[in-house]
Amino acid sequence: MASLYAEIARFDDFLNAGGPVLFAIMAVTFVMWVLISERLLYLRGSGHSVDLKRIVDEWQSRQDQTSWYALQVRRYLVAEMALKLRRAIPLIKTCIAICPLLGLMGTVTGMISVFEVMSLMGGGSPRAMAEGVSRATIPTMAGMVAAISGIYFCAWLERKTEAEVRRTEDLLTYAE
Repeated sequence: MASLYAEIARFDDFLNAGGPVLFAIMAVTFVMWVLISERLLYLRGSGHSVDLKRIVDEWQSRQDQTSWYALQVRRYLVAEMALKLRRAIPLIKTCIAICPLLGLMGTVTGMISVFEVMSLMGGGSPRAMAEGVSRATIPTMAGMVAAISGIYFCAWLERKTEAEVRRTEDLLTYAE
């Protein structure tokens, strides 16, 4: 139990050393991973299967599958599935883009505090400047790590989504 408290204290020290921008990066990263997790659960769970079955059943129950109107219905069903599959991906991409920008903001605010210390105490006190330097580097690192972790899964989700859209098109065949 004592080691748990020590780990929590180290994490708290890390957050304090990174400054307030680190909390914003954590919040955006949390939202990004909630959205990624939701998309993974939708694709891997029964949500996508149920939607796909409903769309295929709706298409197969049609008497007419060859007329222009039927092809428009097919196009609509594929577009409906594509929208369901692509939901939240633009928001995930936005979170990925925001993380490094927040890290850059942390760099700027950390450097401002370094310059404030330098103006008050002069440039000869590295210990006094250390807090500002950590406030400049930790958010930058955290923003980049969060973005990189999201990029991989977002790219995977996009590939999987496009494959599922093509699969939906293939399942909605029509008699020629």
